[in-house]
Amino acid sequence: MQEDLLRALVPQVLAVVVRRYGDFDTCEDAVQEALLAAITQWPAEGVPDNPRGWLITVASRRRIELLRSDTARWRREALPPDPAPDVRGDDELALLLLCCHPCLTAVSQVALTLRAAGGLTTAEVARALLIPQATVGQRISRAKQRIRASGARFAMPTADELRARLTGVRQTLYLIFNEGHTASSGARLHRAELTTEALRLTRQLRSLRPADDGETAGLLALMLLTDARRSARTREDGALVPLAEQDRTLWDAAAITEGVEIITAALRTCRLGPLQIQAAIAAIHSEAARPELTDWPQIQILYAMLHALSPSPMVTLNGIVAGAMVDGPVAALGELARVADDPALAGHHRVPAVRAHLLEMAGDLPAAREQYRTAARHTLSLPERQYLQSRAARLT
Repeated sequence: MQEDLLRALVPQVLAVVVRRYGDFDTCEDAVQEALLAAITQWPAEGVPDNPRGWLITVASRRRIELLRSDTARWRREALPPDPAPDVRGDDELALLLLCCHPCLTAVSQVALTLRAAGGLTTAEVARALLIPQATVGQRISRAKQRIRASGARFAMPTADELRARLTGVRQTLYLIFNEGHTASSGARLHRAELTTEALRLTRQLRSLRPADDGETAGLLALMLLTDARRSARTREDGALVPLAEQDRTLWDAAAITEGVEIITAALRTCRLGPLQIQAAIAAIHSEAARPELTDWPQIQILYAMLHALSPSPMVTLNGIVAGAMVDGPVAALGELARVADDPALAGHHRVPAVRAHLLEMAGDLPAAREQYRTAARHTLSLPERQYLQSRAARLT
């Protein structure tokens, strides 16, 4: 219980201390020491009446001590600790924007966001990302150094800056979500922390943004609708289960209802964006009680819209698959042949995987089997390789 409380409070405390003192790197160290003090003292002394104020006070005192140790900053020694200042609504948004600063690489943004805005310890971040703790520590340390070197300050950007930065923040949150969502069964328990944290931070971002921020609403709906299928997407041995074969009774009905409501409202009131379209596609899949009841013509239209707004190789291939469900596999194979030489698709394992699926639909099982095997050789994902190999074996 105390662990959950501390995880929820750390981002708020860090946001207040950084707003107060301005040095993200040192403030983060001070908050971590306050966290360590809480872990050590609270079990014996009990949780304070105002745990957030307690953490802010301890972190502020530690920050003062760190200032005193730097002779170049003696003039700031007299700053009094802020015992329990109010946590402003935009503090955590400013902290999230700082963690997703453009000066950082995507992997550094993910690690720093999980540590500072997500409240996870370095060990928890390492466990969730399946990389050594030392590597995560170095990544976070370098990220804080780069922020300090860039001159970035803890402050809310202007409206124009915020609009420009939100795209990067959403990308980072989606990366965190996908890290957890695509985990194999062996890592699923640990990496579920990532999907949970991504959802929490996206909810927070949406609550702090104007009602007309349709893309953040779209991201939250997409996460909810995707995560709703988590229990059905893998078997006990970790093998992937394609959408059409999933046991839909295992889907989370509450998450689907919430996701559909969010994206429906966003589509009615907000300017259309790529994340909203992806969420709408996920909603159509989620609302179909059986695979054969899926509204494929509507999905085909949505993929065409998505391609117009945000073209990518995966959008192209997914649109071709949707087209096969409407116009048949022969027409889709012709469309795939037309785009297969696109440099963006060259060598990608999804091309032979989609071709195999279309050939199987068309009844050419030997050719489909070879394409499944080709795709399996080229993918870097072990669960996906096993799935593709199983599809080939099934056609043998």
